[in-house]
Amino acid sequence: MKARHIFLLTAMIIELILFFYCFIRKSNHVPAGYICGVLSLVLFVCTGWLLLFPKVTPVETTGKYKIIREDSFYIDTSRLETYNDDGGYRELPVSFWYPDGYDDIQRCPLVVFSHGSFGVKESNETLYRELASHGYAVCSIDHTYQCFKTKLSNGRTIRVSGEFMKEIASDKPQDKPEQSLAHFEKWMEIRTGDINFVLDTIIENVDEGNNELKAYNLIDTSRICVMGHSLGGSAALGVGRQRDDISAVISLEAPFLCDIKGVDKDGSFIFEQSEYPVPVLNIYSDASWEHLREWKQYEENARLLDMESEDIQNVHFSGIGHFSLTDLSLTSPFLTMIFDGGSPKDAPQATLKKLNEICLTFLDKHL
Repeated sequence: MKARHIFLLTAMIIELILFFYCFIRKSNHVPAGYICGVLSLVLFVCTGWLLLFPKVTPVETTGKYKIIREDSFYIDTSRLETYNDDGGYRELPVSFWYPDGYDDIQRCPLVVFSHGSFGVKESNETLYRELASHGYAVCSIDHTYQCFKTKLSNGRTIRVSGEFMKEIASDKPQDKPEQSLAHFEKWMEIRTGDINFVLDTIIENVDEGNNELKAYNLIDTSRICVMGHSLGGSAALGVGRQRDDISAVISLEAPFLCDIKGVDKDGSFIFEQSEYPVPVLNIYSDASWEHLREWKQYEENARLLDMESEDIQNVHFSGIGHFSLTDLSLTSPFLTMIFDGGSPKDAPQATLKKLNEICLTFLDKHL
């Protein structure tokens, strides 16, 4: 734990003690005592905010282009919302990051990103911006009810589904593989459905010359990568098998959940046996690296460790945890430390720069 974290935590404890002292002692039940209590509470909240969300220096892009962001909403009229029984269609807020001033003669390869459980579409914005600065168009999806919070086109704010949270909390692939398989199939049907719908919508708008978003005029739909973190990475790996217009897949610490076809009599998962059809980059942290050959849901990942080639790459980021592969490590180092179970070896900026470099090199080769 950093000295800054210790200092702020100590300050919060003192402020909390002062708050209770002001209100518990009868002699303090006067205007001055109440003012003291309120001020101590305000200080507690402010100190907590500084602890959780310190001012950070963003990672600068290295490409020659400035970046434009555009937001939109895609409504899938072929699917009803899974986590809501009001009969509404599934709506997905999406955001595009793409290069400003890109040569109109050229077209940008497309990268579609899927966040992890409880994430948001901005979860890896540092990576999106870096790719956009080098001539890529990135579209990231808010997976409604599976993300922490999102806002729909009607202004309604949607928070993560309680049902989804219960599914995640109860999931135990090592002990209850049949239950986990049911979860995997449900989650992957939703996630791959989202990604496929977004891809089809983008392709349709590009082909029709739709000018609603400037991004549509820049995208080259013959060069597509799907990418994701955690649950989103599993969905991206699944879409890489489902479609024949995908050029590459990047997975940030995710098992091949779509490749699981059943559970055998010994409680092990039965995986798809055919070779993965497109170039794939798997990136891992310490959270899973030592367990790839132990955890049942990572059996396919372990198999690919022995098949390293130009088209199958596996990278281990040593000294960091699962959430250090996202921008949470930059916006809230304290929360990242709590979720990952310890402080990362390297500063968030250094890790995210390394992630940018590896992903950009892989995409430049395959797209």
